[in-house]
Amino acid sequence: MGTRVAVMSIIVENAETIQRLNEILHEYGEYIIGRMGIPYRERGIHIISIAIDAPQDTISTLAGRIGSLKGITVKTAFSSVKSYE
Repeated sequence: MGTRVAVMSIIVENAETIQRLNEILHEYGEYIIGRMGIPYRERGIHIISIAIDAPQDTISTLAGRIGSLKGITVKTAFSSVKSYE
C-alpha cells in the first residue's frame, strides 16, 4: 500500500484534552516525521503541526480521532507526493 505526505494543523482550545491528544499521537508515532507545538499563552490555546508519511486511510483515521476530541480542531493538507514502496 502506498503512503502520502501530509501536514496536520491542530488547534487546542481545551487544555484538558492535551493528554489524550498526546496518547493518540504516540499510537501513530511510526508515521510521524516531525512535530512542532507552540503554546499561545496570550490566547490560551496551543498550536501543533504534525508532518506525517502514512497511508491515506491512516492519516484520515488519525485526523478523525483527533477531531473528535472536545475543544480541538484539526485540518489536513496532503502533498501530491506518493510512495508505493
